[in-house]
This record gives sequence, C-alpha cells and structure tokens, in this order.
Amino acid sequence: MSQIFEMKYKGDYINSRFIPAEKGHGEIKDVSPGDLNDHIMSVPYKHEHMDEACKAARKAFPAWAALPEEKRREALNRLKEIFVTHEAQMAQAISRDTGKPLWDATTEAKALASKIDITLNFSSKLIAEERVTNALPNVDGVIRHKARGVMAVVGPFNFPAHLPNGHIIPALMVGNTVVFKPSEQTAAVGQLYAEMIDKAQFPAGVFNMVQGDGEAGRRLTTSDEVDGILFTGSYEVGLKIKQETLSHYWKILALEMGGKNATVVCDDADMDKAIYETLIGAYMSSGQRCSGTSRIILGEKIAEEFTERFYQAAKKLSIGHWSENPFMGPLINSAAVEKYIRFQEIANRENCESLMRGKSMDLKQKGYYVTPSIHLVKKFDPNSVYQKSEIFGPNVAIYKSSDFDESMKIVNSTGYGLVMALFTKDESLYKKALLEARVGLLNWNRTTNGASSRLPFGGMGKSGNDRPSAHYAVQYCSIPIASLEDHTPFDATKILPGMNYGKS
Repeated sequence: MSQIFEMKYKGDYINSRFIPAEKGHGEIKDVSPGDLNDHIMSVPYKHEHMDEACKAARKAFPAWAALPEEKRREALNRLKEIFVTHEAQMAQAISRDTGKPLWDATTEAKALASKIDITLNFSSKLIAEERVTNALPNVDGVIRHKARGVMAVVGPFNFPAHLPNGHIIPALMVGNTVVFKPSEQTAAVGQLYAEMIDKAQFPAGVFNMVQGDGEAGRRLTTSDEVDGILFTGSYEVGLKIKQETLSHYWKILALEMGGKNATVVCDDADMDKAIYETLIGAYMSSGQRCSGTSRIILGEKIAEEFTERFYQAAKKLSIGHWSENPFMGPLINSAAVEKYIRFQEIANRENCESLMRGKSMDLKQKGYYVTPSIHLVKKFDPNSVYQKSEIFGPNVAIYKSSDFDESMKIVNSTGYGLVMALFTKDESLYKKALLEARVGLLNWNRTTNGASSRLPFGGMGKSGNDRPSAHYAVQYCSIPIASLEDHTPFDATKILPGMNYGKS
C-alpha cells in the first residue's frame, strides 16, 4: 500500500477559518467502507455553523461579484494549480472515503483542475456579453449575465469531489459565493477540498464548508440567505428539497437525481464493443453512478450470445480494497448492502431469473463488498418494483425485445430519464431514439456512464428538473440581464398622441 496521507479534523470552514464544532449536535464517524478498521476521522457537527456560514457568504457576495472577472479567474487558476499539486492526496482521500479503486479515484481527482480549465476557457462563452443592434428601432440591446448571490451546494458520496466541484467552480467564476455541505459519508474529502480552497486564498466568506446531518442540509437549503440550491443525489432527497422550498420561489434549484438507465443492443451491433462498454456501465464504481447501466435490452437474434458472454465476463471482474486497484470496490455502507441484497429477493419474487446472484463478500479487509448480479426479465412489467427502482449497486436486468419500438417503450417506462446507450450501425435508429427517448443524454455505441464536462449533463422526469450541469452550469449560476441602451437625444416629434408633453 502506498503512503497514507494523514487526515486530522480541523472543523468547518467559515469566513476563511477552520472552526471546530465544539458542543455540537452530533458526530460523524468517517470510516472507510473498504476497510472498517480504517477510521479516517471523527467529525462533530454544529447546526449553528450552517447559519454562520450562510451569513458569511452573504456578507462576502457584493465585493466578490463586483470584482473584475479577471481577478476571479486568477483566484481559480491558483486553485487549479493546488488541485494539480495535491492530486495524489485527493485521490487517496476519495478512495478511503468511498472505497472506490485508486485508478477510479485518480480519474476523479484529475477532473478537478480540468473543470476549471473548461469553465474558464469554454463554458464561460455561454454567458459572454452580447450586443444586439437595433433591438428596438434606433435602440441597441445588451445581454449580460450576473451572479445570483449565495449558492448552496449539497454534495453526494459517489463523486464527493468532482460533482460538488462541478457546481462550485462555475458559481465562483460567475461571482456567486458558496456554502458547501459534503455528504456525511465523505467528510474527509469535504474537509480536504476546503483545505485546498484555503490555500488558494480566496477572500473571506467567498467559499464556506460545513459538515452535518440531514438537519444541517435542511437549514442550508431553507436559509433566507441562500439564492440557489445545487444538488446531486437521490430522487427522494431532491424531492424533499423541492417540497421544503416551495415557498422560496426565488431560489434557483438545479437537481440531479439519479437514473434507471438502459442500454439497447441491436442485432447488428459490434458485439465485443457492446459487451465491454456495458460491463463498464453496469459495474464501474460498483454500480454507484447515477449514469450507470441498470437495464440491458437485447435484440432477439443476439440475446443468447450477448447474455452468455456478458455473464462470463462479469464473473471475472476483480473486487477488492482500493489500494489493490481492482475493478470494483465496496458499496458505501451497510444500508446500501442491505438494499442491494433486498432487491435480489424482490427480483426473484417478481418472476425474474437470477443468472448471477449478488451476495456479500468476506475479504481480508472487512468492508461492504458484494458480488455483481444479473437478472433475466421474463416479462416486461412497468409496475414491477424491481424493474423501475434505482438500486445503486452492481445489478443489471436483461430484457429481450422483438423490435425497436418495444425497446423504446421499455426505455421510457421507469419515470427516470438520465441516460440511454444505443449499440447499432443503423443511424436511422439513433435518430429515432433522439426523438423518442425521454433522456437528457443519449450515447451511440458507447456506455451510459463517463460524461464530458464540455457537454450538458442532466436528465428528464425523476432524473432532474431541466437544469443541466457540466457545460451548462454557468447558466443556472447566473441571471440574464437585458438592457436597452438609448444614446439618442430627445425627439419632440415622436411624442405619443394625447400626452400633451411640453405644452404649457
């Protein structure tokens, strides 16, 4: 095992200072899911700290928003260099906090600096000032974008650095200030992220990080100081945020809430590529990706061959501790394991055949390890609990389909609408899917997961609320301002009828 970077609890990061939560409301025991003997750190939390952080962000907002954009870019470029310098440390923290293999965590750590480059040099063009000649007769128009205010970022456990960073960087670049609440499962990554921000020397209050439980998250999202909520997580939590902020109509909500993603493999597909890509979609990160593949819909002619080869390949996937660089690590906690095992039983009860049974594993490191699983769906049922529920584990359901229309019916049946993958050489089917699939992302001859930050990322239905992130994040982090600019002198010949303006 490589050298372990020591993590010591520092406290919540408020107004450019780490403040320990003394006499708090509870404590997070941050233990690695890949090794239950690896106690990373204990993190007490204090709900009042969330209120303090929101006030600090509000106070810092006017000066940060008024700062010339070039100065904000300089601060972000300083942060980019820190991300690069501490890449190995962040990757290890991600691996310890989530259990994901080091190669997987390293990819995530590298994405932090890349997000800054993409935002500054590519995405920022979406909100560039635009002048419109003669927007009204002899009057020019200008479109500008300005910061919204204080943005609350509520992070998930599966990408504890990359996904919050995908909100934080665009928010800061536009001129917003931020209060970040990490997932309770990944407190160490949240603190390390704040340490890197601290090294970049942003002005006090521009970025704040507060640890906590569900109540801390509620206080953040319902705070009157907050102007926007940027959330990645489950449908259930996203729905709760929506419900709790119904009367806060002024707040922008960007909710990314998971998926029940399908891969359709047609009879003419490149079989080797389709199997390889779908294995990645189904089992990378132990299935704990909102864009992971949980349903495979096969053409009848290739169904038997695909299923057998997919099964044989899935049996060979390595599972183990993050430091050994296996393909799969553990699930995040015991509740995730219980849910995963429970859905094996639900699938069997709902008349699906278990081709590969998912079960808990005992390895030399005690953790939340499970084997991958495959269920064959004998009959498509849109009301099936198994067929429509997001499991967030390494399970796939395999369907047979007699024609493409039936495949699309299955794709659209769950209420979720994040990603679909299609493997075929027939471009007309791809164009048909573009029209009919109720998804925010459609991949052609590529798996469902592994999105590009140079493209929008967001889903339809239960997967999101039409606020795509990634490339488009700068748009929900800003307000478009329209101006009419009239530099002509007063013209008395154009006074409207009946006004009698200027007459004695």
